Amino acid sequence: MTKPVVFIPNRISESALALLGERCEVDYRDIEEKLDDESFFAALQQADGLMVYSRHKITPAVLDKAPRLRIVSNIAVGYDNLDLPALTARGILATNTPDVLTETTADLTFALLMAAARRIPEADRFVKDGQWNEWRPSLMLGKDVHGATIGIVGMGRIGEAVARRAKGFDMKILYHNRSRKSDAEQSLGAEYVTLDELLSRSDYVVLMTPFTPDTEGLMGARELGLMKKDAILVNTSRGRVVDEQALIQALTERQIGGAALDVFQTEPIPKDNPLLSLPHVVTSPHIGSATRETREKMAMKAARNMLAGLFGERPENLLNPSLLP
Repeated sequence: MTKPVVFIPNRISESALALLGERCEVDYRDIEEKLDDESFFAALQQADGLMVYSRHKITPAVLDKAPRLRIVSNIAVGYDNLDLPALTARGILATNTPDVLTETTADLTFALLMAAARRIPEADRFVKDGQWNEWRPSLMLGKDVHGATIGIVGMGRIGEAVARRAKGFDMKILYHNRSRKSDAEQSLGAEYVTLDELLSRSDYVVLMTPFTPDTEGLMGARELGLMKKDAILVNTSRGRVVDEQALIQALTERQIGGAALDVFQTEPIPKDNPLLSLPHVVTSPHIGSATRETREKMAMKAARNMLAGLFGERPENLLNPSLLP
């Protein structure tokens, strides 16, 4: 029997590649950079399965060039890069990789929060640029994390993991979510509040909501205006959850205390973006899940999803379950 062809346009772990190679013909590109469109579409013509990171946008135009495609295995928990209705309409399975990156992304989220609170990147530059000539009582004064109030917008798996870290710092935990999480309330002492109340009471506002039409631009000028003057906004969800121009204005005019951002409206962020020149903004290049251990687990989960979809089984992380009722 002819083996199904799996196209992987970017580097993944050797163990995931070996797992797929046992049962599939793998068209694999061992590169970090994004494959050019001509090569990508040429390979897609022969692919039964496609395994991609979230930077690849799978649109109807892309699917038009994939006549054999049966499954797209996303190596990410977020899947706003996939046109799910278009995939479903064509009978193409779609999967993602939740759970395995929860703790890693929560680590990065809390690290950004602390870096912004204690001005760590700014202090690092201050020392390395040779500006530290004497100690002063007001040198690099930051903002306490322990005992402060954190507001988590989106209490999913990662939101709850962030809340667990906040509890360890004796923080007051507020959250806003589409539905209440009684378990989190009982185990973490989290308080369910409206979004407006969360914004007005929190010292740190952490965005953990998925990107959907309802959450696009969720944090606009009005919402930012509700935050405390010294509050810090942390975003490790998706860049388009925040109205970036409104955020730039709020930061420039010191309406809020600062921001810590792993995601942006346009990625990579343009080099002339004002966010990059503001000293009270901490940035990182979309590295929420970027540890060796977690990327290995993501690739293995994506490979198992791929094999299940290609060989008549129900993938564990199926995004369009109507195709396999």
